[in-house]
Amino acid sequence: MAREPFFGLKGGWLTFWVTVACATDMTLYGYDQGVFGGVIVTEDFLQRMGIAGDPKIQGTVTAIYDIGCFLGALATIYIGERFGRKNTILTGTTIMSIGAILQIAAYGLPQMFVGRVVAGIGNGINTSTAPVWQGETSKTSWRGKLIVIEMITNIFGFSLSNWVTFGLSYAPGSVAWRFPLALQFLFIIILFATVPWLPQSPRWLIAKGRIEEADVVLAALEGVDVTDPYVRTQSNEIQWAVNYERKNTIPWSMLLRGKTGDMRGTCAMRRLLLGMGAQAMQQFSGINVTSYYLPLVLIQSVGLPNKLARLLAACNSVSYLLFSLIGIPNVERWGRRKMLMYAAAGQSFCYAVLTICIRYSEDPAAGFTANRKWAEASIAFFFLYYVFFGIGFQGVPWLYPTEVNSLSMRTKGAALGTATNWIINFLVVEITPIGLSTIHWRFYIIWTVFNFSFIPIVYFFYPETAGRSLEDIDRFFIENQHVFIHRYPEAKSSKRPERYAEHERDELRRYSSVKSDDVQAAMSHRSTV
Repeated sequence: MAREPFFGLKGGWLTFWVTVACATDMTLYGYDQGVFGGVIVTEDFLQRMGIAGDPKIQGTVTAIYDIGCFLGALATIYIGERFGRKNTILTGTTIMSIGAILQIAAYGLPQMFVGRVVAGIGNGINTSTAPVWQGETSKTSWRGKLIVIEMITNIFGFSLSNWVTFGLSYAPGSVAWRFPLALQFLFIIILFATVPWLPQSPRWLIAKGRIEEADVVLAALEGVDVTDPYVRTQSNEIQWAVNYERKNTIPWSMLLRGKTGDMRGTCAMRRLLLGMGAQAMQQFSGINVTSYYLPLVLIQSVGLPNKLARLLAACNSVSYLLFSLIGIPNVERWGRRKMLMYAAAGQSFCYAVLTICIRYSEDPAAGFTANRKWAEASIAFFFLYYVFFGIGFQGVPWLYPTEVNSLSMRTKGAALGTATNWIINFLVVEITPIGLSTIHWRFYIIWTVFNFSFIPIVYFFYPETAGRSLEDIDRFFIENQHVFIHRYPEAKSSKRPERYAEHERDELRRYSSVKSDDVQAAMSHRSTV
């Protein structure tokens, strides 16, 4: 008897293990994002690297990681479709392992720089690929929730790194920073243990002409037989999307020149820009002013002692994690648009109040006592900012590029979106220590304005993707060429348009010998599981 694929796992359990792998990948990303915030204020590290009292080099050694991530994301454009989702993640994880070893063993700044860049390349590859793999192996009703869960595990990694660096701040010597960097291998081992035996993306398999393999994966993910009408319908829908893209795809040479010729029906450039814009908004929200540097911000802007700043950063990460859970049930209920707009409004408010508080905490005319009170008040709004960000901007910008881009452009679109995220991340992380030490409270005005600007941008330009299958989204862009979408109720609704559901019912009837009432019952069942 032939061995069943995926160790016999089907349906929800198979999706669960794909989610475990993708979530581990994002936990590692979150851990790496937060760990250096604790390392960079560790005295042994600063002395050993010879960068104590040099905010410019401190910013560069932190931010150079993002250049590696940017290069890794760009590399995914070329290797992602060739290797497939699984092998791309394994490649990225291997590269991250090498970078981690270089950082752990560093005794000088040059090796630390190289290790940061190499680890960043691996992380850039992985963060470009994991959301795509998750999205392409998930049911429509689960897709948004699962990718938001991934990003919540990113916060868990961030929180863990804060507590690890806080606890080890009491340790003597280099163990205070080498052990936190070494802990990355916990997640790397889990990735090597899970990814190899999990299913490849069925959409990638169909794009490569491996339709029988794709049908097996689709059946396993649905927990049904390969001859099930729903599997045949899904397979044919994906094949239709692949064939349409092949006939109407736009070469990179034309895209880069801003030309679409007679093949503009897929809106490829517009969809790429929407995905990249979502990632750009996440970084210009100012999240990495605090996630990389919250201990430093609390020390320099608020005037707290080192240990208390570390402790508050760790406590804030727990609050961030807990409030981000609100996004799981609401990413489909509220939709992507509302979550982004509500979060942007809250984030802008927090930065506006922070600007005022820190302005008066730095005013010598106010006196020491008043300065202290204003500084203490600002701490609450650092915490509140993370609440709004965790609900909206943590997950949706990573989810949106995996949904809005067509199949042939999905890996490229996710990679370009991730590359956009990382290059702006680098900019923000590079300028933050300099901004804090030169323009002081005025630095926070920048992020207030950026966050407020996101509200009209999302309202006018971003169509809703909640409740739609990936093929529904393809049809929307084929049928709607308008850049401004605010006048079209179908583009703003968080519910799946009825005509898409009717089309799916028609396709099920074509491939099913059962009664129409039974088809409707099957459709209702699948929409609720």
